[in-house]
Amino acid sequence: MKTLTRTLLAGWLFVSFSGQAACGWPAWEQFKKEYISDQGRVIDPSDERKITTSEGQSYALFFALAANDQKAFAQLLQWTQNNLAQGSLKNNLPAWLWGRKGQNTWAVLDSNSASDADMWIVWSLLEAGRLWKNPEYMRLGQQLLRRVAKEEVANIPGLGYMLLPGKVGFNHEPRWRLNPSYLPQLVLSRVARYSGPWVSMRDTNQRLLLETSPKGFAPDWVDWVAEKGWEFKGKTTLTGSYDAIRVYLWAGMMADNDPYKAQLLERWKPMAEITEQSGLPPENVAIETGESHGDGPVGFSAALLPFLQSDKAREMQRQRMKQNPLRQGEYYNTVLTLFGQGWDQRHFRFNAQGELIPSWGKACANSH
Repeated sequence: MKTLTRTLLAGWLFVSFSGQAACGWPAWEQFKKEYISDQGRVIDPSDERKITTSEGQSYALFFALAANDQKAFAQLLQWTQNNLAQGSLKNNLPAWLWGRKGQNTWAVLDSNSASDADMWIVWSLLEAGRLWKNPEYMRLGQQLLRRVAKEEVANIPGLGYMLLPGKVGFNHEPRWRLNPSYLPQLVLSRVARYSGPWVSMRDTNQRLLLETSPKGFAPDWVDWVAEKGWEFKGKTTLTGSYDAIRVYLWAGMMADNDPYKAQLLERWKPMAEITEQSGLPPENVAIETGESHGDGPVGFSAALLPFLQSDKAREMQRQRMKQNPLRQGEYYNTVLTLFGQGWDQRHFRFNAQGELIPSWGKACANSH
């Protein structure tokens, strides 16, 4: 009887009554081994310079929080602040690119910012502060949010307040360059309680997401031109691919009672339909015609798990992932998998206020 009890208790620590993975997240532990240094640097091995991006740091901060891994979170934050933000996220937006410079030098390779990373860092700090009862994280998150509002937000004529992809290079008035995958509505919902442009930006951002998908497929990039509106021009705006796949991922992870979710799922039904019909997501889609080309990598299948509403379609993607396990070095596919499969396996959820609902509880409070 004691053996049975111990077995049941051990099982409880890993799978709660709701089917949630209450403590362990093996995929996160594997990600740490393969991609994160002992100092807290996320390394993308696909580039010979062994680069680190602010995006990679921001995603890892989210995963560490979702895994209740306070040690990894602190290391990631410290490395980010010291190496990408000149020692202070309060005073500086993080540089987006760091890596090998020459033979033996490691440094910032591009000091421009990436606003998607900055907003995910803000979100992770605010939620780490709330869930771990750490006022220092909460304070730093609010300070960085004010920095983003000051340096990366533009009041675009005819559109309204909008997050630019970075502080330099995207405002060419009367033309502005935007990326629909850079600002998840769930992240925006979390920061809307703070002063700034965030409340009004929810509607502006929804316009961006809906109006730039005329055939039900999101673009990687798009331009807004004053007095003309949206403009699809050039190869990068005519296609939805490796950036746009995140648009569906973010929307799928939104709480079902989030007032912005249903509209997005309805607009992007063609993406769900083409994925179900062919059995896997397309790699590239022509935004103006809806014509698709190529097979998306396995990370795309993972990214669509929260987005697909059909049990059959989800199961097809799960089976594809089982049959095509990730190889070491597939950094971006691995990131998409941690998000999509992590959500599918109930390691985390979000509420309508953009707050994290983690699977860990009292039983796991001291597990890291």
